[in-house]
Amino acid sequence: EVQLVESGGGLVHVGGSLRLSCEASGFTSDDYAIGWFRQAPGKVREGVSCITARSETRYYADSVKDRFTISSDNTKNTAYLQMNSLKPEDTALYYCVLDDSALCYDDVPPAITAYNYQGQGTQVTVSS
Repeated sequence: EVQLVESGGGLVHVGGSLRLSCEASGFTSDDYAIGWFRQAPGKVREGVSCITARSETRYYADSVKDRFTISSDNTKNTAYLQMNSLKPEDTALYYCVLDDSALCYDDVPPAITAYNYQGQGTQVTVSS
Protein backbone atom coordinates (compact mmCIF):
# COMPACT_ATOMS: atom_id res chain seq x y z
CA GLU A 1 0.00 0.00 0.00
CA VAL A 2 1.36 3.37 -1.02
CA GLN A 3 1.34 6.04 1.67
CA LEU A 4 2.40 9.65 1.50
CA VAL A 5 3.22 11.57 4.65
CA GLU A 6 3.80 15.29 4.57
CA SER A 7 5.68 17.27 7.17
CA GLY A 8 7.34 20.62 7.64
CA GLY A 9 4.34 22.88 7.83
CA GLY A 10 3.86 25.42 10.57
CA LEU A 11 3.43 29.06 11.45
CA VAL A 12 5.83 31.54 9.91
CA HIS A 13 5.97 35.30 9.53
CA VAL A 14 5.73 37.08 6.21
CA GLY A 15 8.98 36.73 4.31
CA GLY A 16 9.94 33.57 6.12
CA SER A 17 10.71 30.13 4.74
CA LEU A 18 9.55 26.58 5.21
CA ARG A 19 10.54 23.30 3.63
CA LEU A 20 7.80 20.76 3.19
CA SER A 21 8.64 17.08 2.88
CA CYS A 22 6.59 14.28 1.37
CA GLU A 23 7.81 10.81 2.24
CA ALA A 24 6.48 7.92 0.18
CA SER A 25 6.31 4.34 1.38
CA GLY A 26 5.25 1.27 -0.52
CA PHE A 27 6.19 2.88 -3.84
CA THR A 28 9.11 1.42 -5.77
CA SER A 29 9.00 2.99 -9.23
CA ASP A 30 11.68 5.49 -10.19
CA ASP A 31 9.52 6.80 -13.02
CA TYR A 32 6.81 8.98 -11.55
CA ALA A 33 5.49 12.46 -11.12
CA ILE A 34 4.95 14.07 -7.78
CA GLY A 35 3.11 17.26 -7.11
CA TRP A 36 2.04 19.67 -4.45
CA PHE A 37 -1.44 21.09 -4.17
CA ARG A 38 -2.84 23.54 -1.67
CA GLN A 39 -6.31 24.28 -0.41
CA ALA A 40 -7.29 27.32 1.60
CA PRO A 41 -10.74 27.77 3.15
CA GLY A 42 -13.12 29.30 0.65
CA LYS A 43 -10.62 29.12 -2.19
CA VAL A 44 -10.21 26.86 -5.18
CA ARG A 45 -7.66 24.08 -4.85
CA GLU A 46 -4.46 25.05 -6.59
CA GLY A 47 -1.79 22.92 -8.18
CA VAL A 48 1.31 24.63 -6.85
CA SER A 49 4.10 22.60 -8.36
CA CYS A 50 5.05 19.23 -9.79
CA ILE A 51 8.08 17.36 -11.05
CA THR A 52 8.57 14.37 -13.32
CA ALA A 53 11.33 12.33 -11.71
CA ARG A 54 13.23 11.11 -14.77
CA SER A 55 13.13 14.24 -16.89
CA GLU A 56 13.13 16.60 -13.91
CA THR A 57 10.57 18.69 -15.73
CA ARG A 58 9.08 21.11 -13.25
CA TYR A 59 5.97 23.21 -13.10
CA TYR A 60 5.28 26.17 -10.86
CA ALA A 61 2.08 28.13 -10.54
CA ASP A 62 2.55 31.82 -11.30
CA SER A 63 1.62 32.58 -7.72
CA VAL A 64 4.73 30.79 -6.41
CA LYS A 65 7.19 31.07 -9.26
CA ASP A 66 10.65 32.23 -8.19
CA ARG A 67 9.75 31.64 -4.53
CA PHE A 68 9.11 27.90 -4.34
CA THR A 69 11.38 25.05 -5.45
CA ILE A 70 10.34 21.44 -5.86
CA SER A 71 12.80 18.56 -5.70
CA SER A 72 12.80 14.84 -5.21
CA ASP A 73 15.29 12.41 -3.72
CA ASN A 74 14.81 8.84 -4.93
CA THR A 75 17.29 7.50 -2.37
CA LYS A 76 15.04 8.75 0.41
CA ASN A 77 11.69 8.30 -1.37
CA THR A 78 11.04 11.88 -0.43
CA ALA A 79 9.99 15.01 -2.28
CA TYR A 80 10.44 18.51 -1.02
CA LEU A 81 8.90 21.91 -1.52
CA GLN A 82 11.18 24.73 -0.45
CA MET A 83 9.08 27.82 0.14
CA ASN A 84 10.76 31.19 0.47
CA SER A 85 9.48 34.75 0.77
CA LEU A 86 6.20 33.46 2.12
CA LYS A 87 3.11 35.64 1.90
CA PRO A 88 -0.18 35.55 3.82
CA GLU A 89 -1.87 34.27 0.67
CA ASP A 90 0.31 31.17 0.83
CA THR A 91 -1.63 30.09 3.92
CA ALA A 92 -3.28 26.77 3.12
CA LEU A 93 -3.27 23.04 3.67
CA TYR A 94 -0.53 21.65 1.45
CA TYR A 95 -0.63 18.06 0.32
CA CYS A 96 1.45 15.99 -2.03
CA VAL A 97 0.31 13.65 -4.74
CA LEU A 98 2.13 10.88 -6.57
CA ASP A 99 1.60 8.61 -9.54
CA ASP A 100 3.77 6.49 -11.80
CA SER A 101 1.60 7.26 -14.84
CA ALA A 102 1.41 11.02 -14.46
CA LEU A 103 3.64 13.50 -16.23
CA CYS A 104 4.52 17.01 -15.23
CA TYR A 105 4.75 19.69 -17.91
CA ASP A 106 6.45 22.99 -17.32
CA ASP A 107 3.59 25.03 -18.69
CA VAL A 108 0.54 22.98 -17.69
CA PRO A 109 -0.93 22.98 -14.18
CA PRO A 110 -1.05 19.49 -12.65
CA ALA A 111 -4.44 17.82 -12.61
CA ILE A 112 -5.41 16.20 -9.34
CA THR A 113 -7.21 13.45 -11.25
CA ALA A 114 -3.91 12.29 -12.77
CA TYR A 115 -2.57 11.20 -9.40
CA ASN A 116 -3.68 8.06 -7.61
CA TYR A 117 -1.99 8.73 -4.31
CA GLN A 118 -2.44 11.68 -1.99
CA GLY A 119 -1.23 12.53 1.49
CA GLN A 120 -3.21 13.99 4.35
CA GLY A 121 -1.56 17.37 4.15
CA THR A 122 0.41 19.74 6.32
CA GLN A 123 -0.84 23.16 7.34
CA VAL A 124 1.11 26.28 6.42
CA THR A 125 0.12 29.54 8.06
CA VAL A 126 1.81 32.81 7.19
CA SER A 127 1.16 35.66 9.59
CA SER A 128 1.45 39.29 8.64
